[in-house]
Amino acid sequence: MEHIKAISPLDGRYFTKVSNLADIVSEYGLIKCRVRVEIEWLKLLFSTKEIGLPDLLDIEIDLLDSIVNNFDTAEALKIKKIESTTNHDVKAVEYYIKEQIKNNTTLNTYSEFVHFACTSEDINNLSYALMLKDIRELVLKNELTSLMDELLELAQKYKNMPMMCRTHGQPATPSTMGKEFYNVYYRLQRQLKQLSNQEILGKINGAVGNYNAHVVSFPDVDWQELARSFIEDTLDLSFNPFTTQIEPHDYLAEFFDNLRRINTILIDFSRDVWGYISINYFKQKILANEVGSSTMPHKVNPIDFENCEGNLGLANSLAIHLSEKLPISRWQRDLTDSTVQRNIGVVIAYSVLAYSSLLKGLSKLEINESIMHEELNNNWELLAEPIQTVMRKAGIKNAYEKLKELTRGKKIDSTKVRDFINSLELNEVEKNALLQLTPHNYIGLANKLY
Repeated sequence: MEHIKAISPLDGRYFTKVSNLADIVSEYGLIKCRVRVEIEWLKLLFSTKEIGLPDLLDIEIDLLDSIVNNFDTAEALKIKKIESTTNHDVKAVEYYIKEQIKNNTTLNTYSEFVHFACTSEDINNLSYALMLKDIRELVLKNELTSLMDELLELAQKYKNMPMMCRTHGQPATPSTMGKEFYNVYYRLQRQLKQLSNQEILGKINGAVGNYNAHVVSFPDVDWQELARSFIEDTLDLSFNPFTTQIEPHDYLAEFFDNLRRINTILIDFSRDVWGYISINYFKQKILANEVGSSTMPHKVNPIDFENCEGNLGLANSLAIHLSEKLPISRWQRDLTDSTVQRNIGVVIAYSVLAYSSLLKGLSKLEINESIMHEELNNNWELLAEPIQTVMRKAGIKNAYEKLKELTRGKKIDSTKVRDFINSLELNEVEKNALLQLTPHNYIGLANKLY
């Protein structure tokens, strides 16, 4: 009931299904990343000899690390309280850290090196980068791998299950249900590989990207190398050496375009499975207390696939805006990216919600062999393709036209097909091979391609 007045369904109706994201993509998650970046930068400044700060003792390093490691919602609320006065979220983090170190003589003495030479965007871009890295490594890769594992299992389970295909919605050359699942698995595999290899970039180079204040303060420091080392070695991100005040967000556009391709593949798949359910290729396992319709008791609706499609549509709509808007900034900086980036978690949450629905839907599927067998048996005209192809090979003129006359717009049975084959001037080997064909075994290499 605590969520019943939530404005967003992600924080209301669906909260329990996406609550595992809260520590990463929430305001709390962002603040924690900011604290980590500030602390790590401070430690690096102390260890840079050209700056001339004293070496930190183990007890002082432990204190700094504890600020990050022990950070929880209570600490985040302290920062939000400071922000209510400063009206600046990153400055509030700086003041919070200074408060945390005030009882240590060395750290307090040099407390002005907290947030030293940084613009707020130096902290923010790295915080969002760390957030996105956690999203990819701890959430998306796990969710998509689970989904792909299920698709691969179904591809193996239905490897030899023949099915009549439909091109333009009309009866077409048979395949296997397993191959159809493997097609989706393979598409996702490619996209997940690209997502895994996507660079996550960061910068820490000051107000307009030139280390202006840095060089004035400590001209002997190789600030570019220090920034590179901090971003790549300390934070395990990729260094972007050329920016304005903001990291230009091109990688974010690439990331969300990639995620959108993944989601589009799954929209396509959800619609296909929905269609297979509607033509009875699949039945759905019945849950005793579940209601399909408020007025039609017989119904077992494919709601999981519909929920998946709808939520992926929401995710993709926002992902489009992120990828189109974030790389655009007026001159050296405007603030339009700030409010947009706060919705990164919404894109991820709707995606994860959809993946969960899709997995649930797949777990309910039961193949309807009798219907699939009946459809194949009622469509012997599917063999028009191989027959006319063998006729072409044998040099029989007008092969296509002859099969068109026999089959187009008509229902023919096995007797008509075999009578036609027997009437052809083919050698016995080719004729016997065609006579062995049925709509059930005319599947090509469908069950051997994977």
